[in-house]
Amino acid sequence: MKKRVGVLALQGDFEAHEKALVRAGAEAVQVRTASELESVDGLVIPGGESTTMLKLLNLMDLKEPLRRFIGEKPVFGTCAGAILLANEVCNPAQESFGAVDLTVERNAYGRQIDSRVAHITPEAEFRERAGGDDLEAVFIRAPIIRRAGPGVKVLAEYHGNPVLVEQGKYLIATFHPELTMDSRVHKLFLSKL
Repeated sequence: MKKRVGVLALQGDFEAHEKALVRAGAEAVQVRTASELESVDGLVIPGGESTTMLKLLNLMDLKEPLRRFIGEKPVFGTCAGAILLANEVCNPAQESFGAVDLTVERNAYGRQIDSRVAHITPEAEFRERAGGDDLEAVFIRAPIIRRAGPGVKVLAEYHGNPVLVEQGKYLIATFHPELTMDSRVHKLFLSKL
């Protein structure tokens, strides 16, 4: 039976995540309400604008249901989602859900014009679990993980900074795996469900 995975669909690139989850073998659904959130086995918090997402979560009375969900089930955060899952955010400091022992600096690679596509070589553990070789990593106004706590496993780095990490049931990418046809990162998340 396919796992039912939600994609927080308030703002950002949620449709690309839906397609990537389907390619990876899941049933993907858009989540905008607490009842929709309760119906899924795991959740993707997509890229977008983290401060806008926080405002929308407040407006839609979804912040506390999301906080409870994050405490109970697997969550995959990309870009803005990585910021929202970190326990410390800087440049500037902002509220987050504090699920993963990371310090994340917002927009650390620069402005939109500084966005890039890079080929990164994941750590051996990622290759053993997910297969394949290099990953194509799309960075769009990406955050940088400045600190990863002792319980955080680094699965890939770019220029010496972690860009794909996991801690227990959480997976974090500062890049956008949903913007490529490579499903390995999403399949890795599905293995947590």
